Amino acid sequence: MTAVLPVRRPGAALQLPLAEDTRSRAARIVGRVAPWLVRGVMGLAVLVFLVLAVGPHLLGYRTMTMLTASMAPGIDPGDVTVVTPISVSEVTEGMVITYHKPIDDRSLVTHRVVSVETGPDGAVQIQTKGDANAAVDPWTATLQGDTAYEVQAVIPELGHLIQALRAPVVTQVLLYGAPALLAGWLLLTIWRPTTTEEEGTA
Repeated sequence: MTAVLPVRRPGAALQLPLAEDTRSRAARIVGRVAPWLVRGVMGLAVLVFLVLAVGPHLLGYRTMTMLTASMAPGIDPGDVTVVTPISVSEVTEGMVITYHKPIDDRSLVTHRVVSVETGPDGAVQIQTKGDANAAVDPWTATLQGDTAYEVQAVIPELGHLIQALRAPVVTQVLLYGAPALLAGWLLLTIWRPTTTEEEGTA
């Protein structure tokens, strides 16, 4: 028996793909991309959590967000600095350290050490300067206690992400959206669209 192929009449329009085929193709694409997207978001969230919450307790470092441009371009506003404790006696010129400035509200400042002096009583006094500032800071700080904090690493832009995550709208989205996203991911791993091919027999 010989199969007879359909002959398209001259001027007849080409047959358009069925809407179901288009939806099936879109479902396949979503089925492939969505799991990787969810994994990426969850992986990034876990990494940020480990760096900001778990690491300081296990490894002893601290993280701080730079608020001003006084150390630009090395440390820009919104960058997160990773600082580790060192002995006050180890502070030397050229180090970038974080300490409480001795004036006003005694807020934290991250600047470069430009001079170090040790008094007769063993107290260590320093002068600092922001890399982007024209002048040395207008104070001399006495480092309190036995520990100072030296900047060891800078994570660009992470502070902006942290600030955005603290916004009320984003908090609500994460509170309700994350479980929905996780549920959708689980459903996609269980149900995957399948393709069926129709074969003609002669």
